[in-house]
Amino acid sequence: MKQDLFDKGLAKRKATLGADYVEKNLAAADAFTRPFQEAMTAWCWGFGWGDETLDAKTRSLMNLAMIGALGKMHEWETHCRGALNNGVSTDEIRAAIHVVGIYCGVPQALECFRVARKVLEERDLL
Repeated sequence: MKQDLFDKGLAKRKATLGADYVEKNLAAADAFTRPFQEAMTAWCWGFGWGDETLDAKTRSLMNLAMIGALGKMHEWETHCRGALNNGVSTDEIRAAIHVVGIYCGVPQALECFRVARKVLEERDLL
């Protein structure tokens, strides 16, 4: 793993998900999970999010659509919070969920709406 990608990734990850969340996540890593945490930070966040071709807001919207399509709702909730940190509006989150519903089905869109409501209510946005 290249240290520069890890460092860049760590900064991007903290900016999107929040420093407290990331620090707790890394602190919870042990000998079994730490190599994955380090590789994911370098690859996903350093290489992927570190590419400035797409801005963070666009990446967040893409993540909501893709993770929603996969039905990984724990991760979707995390990235819904991150999307708000990256300037995604409530209306844009709704539009991303509509895309999930169109291409992945109404039940999956309903799950996204359920989780989005929780996140948005936490932030007093509904």
